[in-house]
This record gives sequence, structure tokens and C-alpha cells, in this order.
Amino acid sequence: MQGLSGSCGLSLSAAAILAALSTAAPAQAPDDAAARAARIAAEGIRIGSPLGAGDDPQTAVAQPEASAKPSANLNTSIEGRLGPYGDPYGLRSFLKSKGIEYSLTYIGESFGNATGGSRRGAIYEGRLDFQFDADLDKLMGWQGATLHSNLYQIHGTGLSRYYVNNFITVSAIEALPSSRLYEFWLDQKFFDGQLSIKVGQIASDTEFAVSQTGTLFINSTFGWPNIMAVVIPSGGPIYPLAVPAVRAKYVPNQNFSLQVGVFDGDPAGPPRIDNDPDPQRRNRTGTNFRTNDPALVIAEAAYAYNIAQGDLGDPGTVTLGGWHHFGRFDSLRFDDTGGRLADSSTTGIARRFRGDSGLYGIIDQTIYREPDDPNDGASVFLRLSGSPTDRNLLDFYLDAGIAYKGLFKGRSDDTVGIAFALSRISRSARGFDLDSILATGIPGQRRSSEAVLEATYQAVLGPGITLQPDFQYVFRPGGGIANPHDPNGARIRNAAVFGLRGIVRY
Repeated sequence: MQGLSGSCGLSLSAAAILAALSTAAPAQAPDDAAARAARIAAEGIRIGSPLGAGDDPQTAVAQPEASAKPSANLNTSIEGRLGPYGDPYGLRSFLKSKGIEYSLTYIGESFGNATGGSRRGAIYEGRLDFQFDADLDKLMGWQGATLHSNLYQIHGTGLSRYYVNNFITVSAIEALPSSRLYEFWLDQKFFDGQLSIKVGQIASDTEFAVSQTGTLFINSTFGWPNIMAVVIPSGGPIYPLAVPAVRAKYVPNQNFSLQVGVFDGDPAGPPRIDNDPDPQRRNRTGTNFRTNDPALVIAEAAYAYNIAQGDLGDPGTVTLGGWHHFGRFDSLRFDDTGGRLADSSTTGIARRFRGDSGLYGIIDQTIYREPDDPNDGASVFLRLSGSPTDRNLLDFYLDAGIAYKGLFKGRSDDTVGIAFALSRISRSARGFDLDSILATGIPGQRRSSEAVLEATYQAVLGPGITLQPDFQYVFRPGGGIANPHDPNGARIRNAAVFGLRGIVRY
């Protein structure tokens, strides 16, 4: 494999560092009654707490301890194991007393496709995330206001981009190397926190279309659903690109929430002859701050049930949402006169549609809780989404998965899971493929769908440190397109992907 020795060397080095750090703190407590009771008392009851991904009440018992998804609510740190070096000169404690908190999270991973893809290879990639939060009430007496910002330093090579050639990206941190601003916003709460208004540079994948159980998985689609990442211009306001936006969220009680976001509709601006086709290169530092593109509006309602202590039945969340983009979109099959674009006798100018939209629904459900540990057990998720077939590459998406936290004795914080996702090529795109074959008389590939199966295990080595081996199998990369490296135009073969991720958070 190209680059295998170097990438695996880096991965082994990262694993060695993580293992060394983990020896500085005690292992997870032995599974006896006294230790278990002490651990649960220290943890508190997670279900119903505000620790759920997307800043919602936690209802998935198998939500993992760590995740690369922007929606993840991380609250563990290696600070305690560093002794006096964890808080030099007491600066961190002093800032916290004034309402200022910061964190540094490093994610390093190595992946390789042992079989399949457009070519075989292996990579190392990493992301350093600096987050800053200020409670403006503590800092300056501004009641109900908080300020948030985070910056990314991204490095390495993406496996999907350079080797697998698929659109359901293997890793949620895959992006072009850069140092960039992600989010920078002010949030103001009203009416005892029932209403919040957020203004600034905002990403939609931090709060919308979130599955708490899905945050365990490494593939990017189990964060922001792949269909929306493909059909919204420049991928939409998602990692690594955020946009100027306003978000309003109404939470009348602990069970129900309603939120609406109005975003600039293109984080990088449209591609033109005189600029780069890649949106990440058109917005290299996250500071384009575009406000002149047609708007993207997302609305979502969520209901969390059985989250109070004493409620009968297992907890869960049902979410319904939708989005609308006010821009113009091209037909994938027909020209402006109704002719077929694959026919050389037509105008070649695609029919234009006003706007684009989509709907999605999510169920996140705890299905089992350990009788002697309410923070351990199994949860499942299911998400469905659809968009019009006449103007989008994808028209239907689904994903589903199951995870179990604390499956093995003495490993209460570890989480294991398996998930599946499928993105279907739209009828218009499939029709264009057929039209091209008939018009040219040249045999070619007809796209159908792309799918991925992922199995993963997240091991918590200690507070703030996780190690996560991962396996993914990619079906029909690119939806079944021809391999650009195959002289005969054969389809890209299904890819078997193996990887290892480490996370350290301070």
C-alpha cells in the first residue's frame, strides 16, 4: 500500500503516547458493588442530564465518552492526571472563576483500504481543536449571555479523497490541511433559559439532525447525514466550514424543543471558471463570512421522553426536521427546452429550478439499561431523509445502528457499536447515465447507491484519553462509478477499510 509504513508508524506512535499517558491514571474501577456505587455517585445519572449531543437532554445510554463529531458534548480531560502541570500557576482555575474556559482536543488516526477503492493506500490525519467559552454573566455581568469560538488545525491526507473515491466520507475529521476558524458566536438566553438566540458564525451540524448514539461512529455520515452534505451547495454549513447565521431555540420544558436556523446558503460561494472547484480551497481559513448567498433555513422539533427518574419505559428522542434552500439548482437530466442533456443536439443548458428542500426524521432509543448501573446499556438509532429527485444527486438516505456502553466487565466507559448507512442516487442522475449510454453507444457504468457498514470499539484509557479501532466496508464507492485508474473503465471495487483513532483532550 502506498504510504503504509509511514502512516502505520505514526499511528503506532500515537498509540504508544496514549498508552503511556493512560498509565498516569488508574484504570477503570473494578466491577464490585462498592466501587460501582462510588463510580455512579461520581458520574451522576446521565439520562435526562444536559450532556446529550447537540445540547439536548441525554436519552441514549450508549452515547460515547468521546467523539470527533461537532455536536458531541465532551466533558472529560487529562488535566487531573498531569499533577501541577495540569494547571500551571493556577491560571486555568483563575480563568474559570471569571467565567472563561478553554480546551484543547487532539484527534489522530490512521486508515488504510486493504482491498478495493480506486487504489489501495493508507493515510495519517489529525486535527487539533482549540475551544474557548466565556460566561459573560460571570465575566462582566451580562446575564444569560455566552461567547464561544473554536479553531482547527487540520493536517494529513484523507482516505476517501485520495484512495477510496467515495462520497460517504470514511472519517468525520477528513478535510484539506489548513488552520481555520470554525465557529464564533454569541448566545443570549431569555425567560429563564426557555428561549435562546445565537448569532455569529455557526455550523448546522452542531445542533441539527443529531443522533446521540451515532456520535460513536467514525464515518462522517453518522454525524451530518450524507444526503445533505452532498446536495446543499458546498456541503452546507458543516465541518470544516461554518457561515454567518442566526439560530433561535425554544425549550418550554425538559422534554420538548423547537429550533430554527437561518444560514448563509453557501459557505464558500459558487464555483466559477476563475476559482477553485473545491469549497475548502475557496474558503481556506473559515473567514469568508459570506452573507450575500441565497439563504438556507433549517427547522427542527424534538421530543425526549422517559427522562425523569421514576418514569416507566426506556428513554428516547423523536426528531422531525426539514430544510429549504432559496437558491437555484440545475436539472441533472434535462435541458431548458425539455431535451436530454446527454443528447448533443440539445442546448446543453440545464433546466433551472427555484429552491431545493429536504425532510428528515430521527429516532434515538435506549433499549436496555444495566440493572446495577443506569449509565450502562444499549441504544439504537434510525434516521431517514429525502430530497427532490429532479435536481439532486441523492434523493433518499437512511442510517441505523446499535451501540452498547459497558458491555464488558470492568470496562464501564467503553462503547462498542455497529452501524449501516445508504445513500441512493436520484432517478434523474440514473436516467442521465442511461441517456449517455444510449446517445453515445458506448457501454458505461450506471450509478445506483453507495452504502457503508461500520463496526467500532471505543476504549477509554482514562479521563480525556480514548483509543478506537475501527472497520468499515464501503459498497459501490461513488455510487458505482468507473474507476479513473482502470483503463477498461471497470467500477470501483468495494473497499475494506481498517483504522485506529486516538483522542486526547485537555
